[in-house]
Amino acid sequence: MQWKQLASVAALAATLLCLPTQAAIRTDYPFRNPRLDREARISDLLSRLTLQEKIGLMGGQPRIPRLGLQFSGQVEGLHGLALGGPGHWEGRGKTVLPTTTFPQERGLGNTWDPALMQQVGSLEGYEARYMYQSPQYNRGGLIVRAPNVDLARDPRWGRSEESMGEDPYLVGTMAIAFQHGLQGPDATHWQAASLMKHFLANENEDDRESSSSNFDERLFREYYSVPFRMGFQLGGSRAVMAAYNSWNGIPMMIHPVLKDVMVKEWGNDGIICTDGGALGLLITAHKSYATREQGAAAAVKAGINTFLDSYQPELSAAVKDGQISEAQIDTSLRGLLRVFYWLGEFDAVYDGSSPTGVSAASDPYGQIGRTRDTPPWERESSKALARKATDESIVLLKNEGQTLPLEKNSLHSIAVIGPWADQVLLDWYSGTPPYSVSPLEGIRKAVGNGTRVIFARGDNDAETVAAARQADVAIVVVGNHPYCNATRWKQCDTPSNGREAVDRRTIALEQESLVKLVYAANPHTVEVLISSFPYAIAWSQQHVPAIVHLTQNSEELGDGLADVLFGAYSPAGRLVQTWPTSDFQLLPMMDYNLLHGRTYMYSSLKPLYPFGFGLSYTTFAYRKIASSAATMPPDGSVNVTVTVVNTGKRDSDEVVQLYAQHEHSAVSRPQLELKGFARVHLAAGQSIPVTMTVRAHDLAYWDTAAHAWRVEAEPVKLLAGGSSDRLSVSTVVTITQSGSYGPESH
Repeated sequence: MQWKQLASVAALAATLLCLPTQAAIRTDYPFRNPRLDREARISDLLSRLTLQEKIGLMGGQPRIPRLGLQFSGQVEGLHGLALGGPGHWEGRGKTVLPTTTFPQERGLGNTWDPALMQQVGSLEGYEARYMYQSPQYNRGGLIVRAPNVDLARDPRWGRSEESMGEDPYLVGTMAIAFQHGLQGPDATHWQAASLMKHFLANENEDDRESSSSNFDERLFREYYSVPFRMGFQLGGSRAVMAAYNSWNGIPMMIHPVLKDVMVKEWGNDGIICTDGGALGLLITAHKSYATREQGAAAAVKAGINTFLDSYQPELSAAVKDGQISEAQIDTSLRGLLRVFYWLGEFDAVYDGSSPTGVSAASDPYGQIGRTRDTPPWERESSKALARKATDESIVLLKNEGQTLPLEKNSLHSIAVIGPWADQVLLDWYSGTPPYSVSPLEGIRKAVGNGTRVIFARGDNDAETVAAARQADVAIVVVGNHPYCNATRWKQCDTPSNGREAVDRRTIALEQESLVKLVYAANPHTVEVLISSFPYAIAWSQQHVPAIVHLTQNSEELGDGLADVLFGAYSPAGRLVQTWPTSDFQLLPMMDYNLLHGRTYMYSSLKPLYPFGFGLSYTTFAYRKIASSAATMPPDGSVNVTVTVVNTGKRDSDEVVQLYAQHEHSAVSRPQLELKGFARVHLAAGQSIPVTMTVRAHDLAYWDTAAHAWRVEAEPVKLLAGGSSDRLSVSTVVTITQSGSYGPESH
């Protein structure tokens, strides 16, 4: 059926349902007038809404046909727009829609490449617009629940696959880049809105509905909240999801910090939404209130303006009973309406025939999806971006004797062994890719018909040993299933595995027994660890010649893996989280006090692989480091230039990392703090200067007594290298005098 026919049918349906048609809708309301300022337009719209219409705006995908309005709902998008996948984000019973699918968010973090993240965000925002506005699809929404900026403080966290790492500066910087891409460059409209998850310290899954993450205000300011603050102040996000858990005994969806810090200091004048079902949990799990009516009123007063839960009867009753006023509802709604304003939805006219309205000419993104062009997920440029992201995400953990890259022209046979080596496993928040390339398929494509590729699933010891023995090299593919291959929620039978609602019980890899079996049969073994989490693979590190790590989910997983295995791409991914040697290095799961020895910032234990670690097919030397000045005032900055040389024979990327060390601070400080990084490409033999800016503000600590940031007069050591454990050059910059500044100006 053609679009014009669909429109005619919809118009007839609108007539039968007594909905206004385009001709009947007034387009001269002041809230549609682009010459009026935003707040005046919002005030005009609020004045025209009934109480029930106002309450209805706080959930779902609200429509107000009599005013010609439909506002966008929310959609998942951690590593590609999700309108399908294992989580059925397209809606059960609806047709699955394909979208470009990237490595898991942890894998994107492993790239240490903000420029790439901006490209990923831009494509995802474009696809969200395309799906939402296309007459052919009319699906999804423009408020994208991404990125997740919770910090991976413990490798057992079952949802840490969604985190870009344990370091707040790294996560915040990558989040900003993604947000800039998602929202787009226009000064007056957003392509899509970035809704960050989950505020705050939602970093355990077991008992998350009622647990409390307990830590002091300094850790709140200096660690747990940092990526959120950066996302609001530097990324431009105006949307966030409150976490299920409590902080210091107060559930996050009613915590005073929502208004006192997030709104008043960081400027989030947009959306604050609950997590799914959180209103009910406020009553049943946290037991904060006796009734849902009381809980709904308290949530709105705390700043919540969007519910992912049943809430309308309770909130209506709360207004009727005087627990909350309509004026308070209006104040709360302004934040939600500001996001719709930025998305151009005040400009569009919903006439009952087109679910996404008629775009005004002032919206630069209004025509995306309305023309008959190639869908973005089918474009070669999208496939190339997914492959680039996969290539860049791969971390080379070990390469003894230059085992890798493999010389495919000299290999007569390769054994590919592993239970999921012939699949691309999708995680719970994934969409459905238009195609996918498994490790087995990628290897077969790379070597061509001249090399025999033997496949064994690894579930039969005799077959496994036979496959490994008859091959020139054995590639054993191990890891975890992203949602435990479970058929029930909260089900996860493998101890080292985890997922949403289930924390890992160990970081020991059960499948290391398969690696041992393969290695015993063929010492020319390459281990490919495709995992959502860090694993304590100490035996593998000691014995297996080469180990490659990448995450699940990319539609180009197999091609990217083959690029690295056979040398078409020199790996340069870096770990975003410390990998411990065993469970014995782990603190109690619910200990949120980092100072007890968590992360590279505070742990004194030698890990299996340190934060920022990753090898290459070439070598790099750091020749010198210099700052633009030896001193700086408390409100100043310096440019730090590091000279890096590719001393090997291959062109490759390097990730230059800059850390700060406070050796004379009056208060306890992290032993190292990341303060800058840059992924750069160097030809063999090339030497380049890499310059990063360090502000005195970035070296401040939170003075709890003064409720302010304090910069100390002190010498600060700045160290640079290719990993947190390989910092070969350093310099000292002295802050000349102490100073302090308010919490809102960080």
